[in-house]
Amino acid sequence: MASYNYKEKHVLVTGGGSGIGKAISQGFAQNGAFVHILDITSNHYEDTVQEIRAAGGIAKGYVCDVSKQDQVLEVINTIAASNSIDILINNAGIAHVGNIEKTTEADMDRLYEVNVKGVYNCIYATIPHLKVNGGVVLNMASIASSVGIADRFAYSMTKGAVLTMTYSIAKDYLKDKIRCCSISPARVHTPFVDNFISKNYAGQEEEMFEKLSKSQPIGRMGLPSEVAALALFLCSDEASFITGTDFPIDGGFIRLNN
Repeated sequence: MASYNYKEKHVLVTGGGSGIGKAISQGFAQNGAFVHILDITSNHYEDTVQEIRAAGGIAKGYVCDVSKQDQVLEVINTIAASNSIDILINNAGIAHVGNIEKTTEADMDRLYEVNVKGVYNCIYATIPHLKVNGGVVLNMASIASSVGIADRFAYSMTKGAVLTMTYSIAKDYLKDKIRCCSISPARVHTPFVDNFISKNYAGQEEEMFEKLSKSQPIGRMGLPSEVAALALFLCSDEASFITGTDFPIDGGFIRLNN
């Protein structure tokens, strides 16, 4: 992974305790940042915080339900009271499998609350602090933001919203020297994928893993560390000419899956 200078930078990572978020948190900490991890319970971030500290990095965890604006405002204003806020990474999100007929109103509300309102809440709370010195907002979108994915009706809806929020923030805050981009991963090998396979395809784990891996033209799933490497670049000074852009990291899924 390339090396960047994030010393004295304060980075907020939602859902930063596991999977892609964990890799992002670790990557920024390894490059000198003070990483603030916001997650739904302390169980989600404690191990990651301890691992970062054991490796010589600086990290702190906060219990925060991103769907609750009062909680988000309280946590972010608390951080901002004694630190600058330089980078916000909206990584927290939840999934749902099903077409519209298999998507209940409760499913839609749950996905919206976390994946859309959660991103809105975190940007809303952070923007006033980013306007002080400029900074970066990086949103985790998905290939489902741009192309049709079978049985992902509600999930695709939310990730499409994340993509268009990215464009709006980038446009509205140019004068404040705030850059905003998004990353759109295809399938990434995380514990979530392993749990999904074991829960839904008991006894067929190897077969399903191979099938899901080959849905990317490159022939495998992505790694959390690869997404983290892209995040590190996009938030760095080396990417200072980049804003209002979505970056697929998809093993060729969007352009080559035909």
